[in-house]
Amino acid sequence: MASLKQQQEDEAAKQQQVDTEEDVALLLEAAHVAKDIAPLQVSAADRAQAEEAKIRANTCFAARKYSEAIDLYTTAISFDPKNPAYYSNRAFAYIRSEFYGAAITDAETAIALDPKFIKAYYRRAVGHMAMGKLKDAVKDFKAVVRVAPRDVDARIKLTECEKELKRRLFENAIAFNEVKKSALELIGDIENIIVEPSLKTQITPEFVKNLLAHMKAQKKLHRKYVFQILVAAKKLFEESPTIVDISVPEGKRITVCGDIHGQFYDLLNIFEMNGLPSDDNMYLFNGDFVDRGSFSVECILTLLAFKTMSPSCIYLSRGNHETDDMNKVYGFEGEVKAKYSDVMFKLFSEIFNAVPLGNLIGGKIFVIHGGLFSRDGVTMDEIRKIDRFRQPGNEGLMCELLWSDPQLLPGRSRSKRGVGTQFGPDVTEKFCKENGLDVIIRSHEVKEQGYEVAHKGRCVTIFSAPNYCDNVGNKAAFINIGHELKLEYRQFEAVSHPNVKAMQYAGSMFSNMI
Repeated sequence: MASLKQQQEDEAAKQQQVDTEEDVALLLEAAHVAKDIAPLQVSAADRAQAEEAKIRANTCFAARKYSEAIDLYTTAISFDPKNPAYYSNRAFAYIRSEFYGAAITDAETAIALDPKFIKAYYRRAVGHMAMGKLKDAVKDFKAVVRVAPRDVDARIKLTECEKELKRRLFENAIAFNEVKKSALELIGDIENIIVEPSLKTQITPEFVKNLLAHMKAQKKLHRKYVFQILVAAKKLFEESPTIVDISVPEGKRITVCGDIHGQFYDLLNIFEMNGLPSDDNMYLFNGDFVDRGSFSVECILTLLAFKTMSPSCIYLSRGNHETDDMNKVYGFEGEVKAKYSDVMFKLFSEIFNAVPLGNLIGGKIFVIHGGLFSRDGVTMDEIRKIDRFRQPGNEGLMCELLWSDPQLLPGRSRSKRGVGTQFGPDVTEKFCKENGLDVIIRSHEVKEQGYEVAHKGRCVTIFSAPNYCDNVGNKAAFINIGHELKLEYRQFEAVSHPNVKAMQYAGSMFSNMI
């Protein structure tokens, strides 16, 4: 993360005037937007109200209240829709909220209003970078660096984007004629890996408890044991259906957790509060186990160790961060390769491809990571038939299960993330009625209180990473569900962890994105 002084210098660099004809031409070439902004007369009184809303929005942004900031920037725009700074500022708030599609749209509006507005190019570049559109990001960063050469952050991101783009092109080139092998073929004979045993190799409750203590002390599990856990878990998931049916017998319960995002010490706190996973105290982790937090390896090993110890004590739903593209951007790939190897990451990728897309509790509670669909009439039978053993792509039912979000208004709208869709309370109501469901539990979004009940109680969001990325300040929560299928919410705060910053393994290209 850049120092406060450097961030201020970078912002000042973006503020400089674009004077030369050459610079203006460069920005116009990079603009490539086709928005038609209608002429509008804005009164002095409207401009004053817009500026007042912007100042309040900036205060909220500084306090990391990004949702409130977005609303206030929207108010400013309603009074003065011709000011590019308001769109650019809202784009920044969208970036911090991980709504990259909306950020790109706002940046493009700002550019259409003023093709010389450097900040907007930077915001659009960051949005493209976060969505893996590196060619577009490189073009915008080049424009920023050319016009604002003192912007250190933009120069670093340009260099890293170019490097990553070259790496991906090279990998694609050599993979074209390469005979693909599974991770298991590349690993070879696991049993003959020689290691001085520090833990028993049989995956028992005692082994898992020792493993938790081992990793809590920041000790790395030997690769032989990791391979044994991963191979066993891979087999279990490959034998599982796309949607897993879970019953909760009388006297037992299941706890639904949302995103944990590599926050291992907060995961341990959940177990401290709620008990370790067992056949009587089941857990369902609803996607985004990895990325962002820098203890993602420890998190996923914990979940997979419990799964292999007793398959019915823990269930998983795949999230949008259990995908190769996200893992390249947000740190998990870098973390696995730093702690283990390329082959280990390949095995994790194959496991993520096999993780079920959702779970159905008691036939009435549908638990999926993202949300519902861009069309009506989707049935549970249709969802169960999805071929999940792949990367999800950017459209279709599988993609929408992992990426979609609820909205307050009826109907559907374009996703602020740039992937998936947004669905209203009427969409949720109709889907539940057609499929005999009581409620949908999903995750995928930070909530200040750790959870949110929406759509007249039909759509619940649960998020289990407190003080997300060490800087958001949110509470987290989980849901206890017993035999009667009643939802009981429990909130909790973040606990301390070793001094390893979030996104430690993501590389400098993705600094300042949290």
